[in-house]
Amino acid sequence: MTETDSKAKRELTEKMEATMQNLQSKFQDLSDQLVCLPDEMGTRIEDLGQNVADLMAQAGMGEHQSPK
Repeated sequence: MTETDSKAKRELTEKMEATMQNLQSKFQDLSDQLVCLPDEMGTRIEDLGQNVADLMAQAGMGEHQSPK
């Protein structure tokens, strides 16, 4: 094996390791986002429900009244 081959293998190995670390970091970021997503969606749904209740109250529709 020549020195040039050895150097090329080292460079390729370094590039592959850097690429794998980059991919691992991106997958970890995605995983973290997916873990937080249900909580965020729950909060948004609760906010939406409160907004609907507020609009119904402003329109004079109480909880026990049905729409006409």
